[in-house]
Amino acid sequence: MRGDGFLAIWSDVERSNLTDYRHWLTREHTTERVTTEGFLANRVFRADRADIERFFILYELQTPEVLDGPAYLARLNAPTPWSQRIMPQLGNFVRGGGVVTARAGRGEGSTVVALRIERLPEAPQGLADDIAALDGIAAVQIGATDIARTSVPTVEKGMRQNEGLFAGLLLIEALDEPSLRAAVRRAAEMTPDVLGDVGDPEIYRGIFALDKRIAGSE
Repeated sequence: MRGDGFLAIWSDVERSNLTDYRHWLTREHTTERVTTEGFLANRVFRADRADIERFFILYELQTPEVLDGPAYLARLNAPTPWSQRIMPQLGNFVRGGGVVTARAGRGEGSTVVALRIERLPEAPQGLADDIAALDGIAAVQIGATDIARTSVPTVEKGMRQNEGLFAGLLLIEALDEPSLRAAVRRAAEMTPDVLGDVGDPEIYRGIFALDKRIAGSE
């Protein structure tokens, strides 16, 4: 990730709404977001599951202050008609953003684990470096959620029900699934107080990405 801030979102979509959701996401919503002042890029991932349509969306921000800045809040308080149709359909919606506290590795991996953590590591950069040094790992990012900036009431937030929140994000990006699963197990061994029993982690695969430069905004 570039920039000092992030915004991470998880949600489920009913299969009957999947086509409309994917078109909205790739043809309107992500373009609207990355052309907002302070947004740098967007990546969309789909959970590698057969039983549910679950998505993880990651936005790269210049700073955490973007989250409650005037440009982004203007978007959130004036959702498009398409957004007004999609937002109430999203289930198990979890959203949080804040500051990137550590990053390690190089490039991006198409296979990722995006773990919501409720306790932040004492030495985030050391943990990121250790995970990134493992076989098959491309990059690691750790973020701390800014609860106040994430929780600002908006029109768009009011369209969703039971929105979840989290303390921090651990994103591990790998070259392949076996390397990713091994890295998650090793990370849990290194920081049991942070990750605890991760069990069978949910694997996500990249399906779409949009950079601010490609979207045509300076």
